Amino acid sequence: MLGGVSRQRVYQITTRRDFPEPVAQLSMGNVWLAEDVERWIAERRADLD
Repeated sequence: MLGGVSRQRVYQITTRRDFPEPVAQLSMGNVWLAEDVERWIAERRADLD
């Protein structure tokens, strides 16, 4: 688990159309700016439950 979130759940969330685009795509995975992800979470907190 990643910070209490399963890999499957991370995939579900990061593949949503409204999730921020990654700023980089590395061989080990995508990279997002923390501020983009935190803003996205704050705006949609109720929708994720």
